[in-house]
Amino acid sequence: MASAKHCITHLGRKPSATLFYSRHLLPQQVFLPFQQVRFASGENPQKHKKKDVGKKKRKARATFKQYDLKDAEQFALCDAMRYIRAFEVGRPPTSAKYEMHLKLRTQKNGPSVRNRLRLPHPVKTDTRICVICPSDSKHAQAARRAGATLVGEEEIFDAVKSGRIEFDRCICQKDSLQKLNKAALGRVLGPRGLMPSAKMGTVVKDVGASVKEMVGGSEYRERLGVVRMAVGQLGFTPEEMQRNIRAFVENVKKDMAQLSDNISKDIHEVVLSSTNAPGFSLNGDFRGPGSLTTKELSVL
Repeated sequence: MASAKHCITHLGRKPSATLFYSRHLLPQQVFLPFQQVRFASGENPQKHKKKDVGKKKRKARATFKQYDLKDAEQFALCDAMRYIRAFEVGRPPTSAKYEMHLKLRTQKNGPSVRNRLRLPHPVKTDTRICVICPSDSKHAQAARRAGATLVGEEEIFDAVKSGRIEFDRCICQKDSLQKLNKAALGRVLGPRGLMPSAKMGTVVKDVGASVKEMVGGSEYRERLGVVRMAVGQLGFTPEEMQRNIRAFVENVKKDMAQLSDNISKDIHEVVLSSTNAPGFSLNGDFRGPGSLTTKELSVL
């Protein structure tokens, strides 16, 4: 049992500072700093919302933005080729390619131009073409003479199903279309853009003529108001480039003319570039007053 002196000493002690302040000095409601400051700017955000409601929204453009070419620096074809070759110094003539960009005046949501073209001087000649037709038929013989790398039916179907797709383009002879559909290769060839279809012109009667058009042919498609395609290799002469560019521009104009009368498309600018060089806007001339001769440009 504790002594009386010990009990009196314990009762005579003052309460601790923590207990004392918590009972007598602190208010019953405590406001923390982050509770008192509601807005970082000290203003009511509702004011800004009311101001934004009154502003008019800017309408989206219906056409792609085009720049005025009056003040733009443009070049003749020979001058553009000269400057582009300066950017490609030291590279093999077949590694770098000239690329043509046709900027169109067109609607954003309108139909796009898309087609396939075999240039007078082909740029890519190593395209592997597959022809689906009986391997012992006259169509197979014509396809092989035209340059097809794979010809057959069941052997090609089995190779595709096993994951061996060793071709870049695929053509189907019209009589073999039913077997192709029965093989159900659409899930494999469709996402790669290799599935033959009548709409794309890859289901044909005369496979020999189609293979000849495809060897060295290139596809082009309008994207964001611009049609792009490789039109030459670095070793091409100015005359070869001129013929390829002319064929490409004329073919795009034909595609635009076949569209509906309500759809307006026109070529606004022609730009020539290469794999590693910037773009040079062309003025339509072959040579300028200070251009090099075609013989000088024909030698790399």
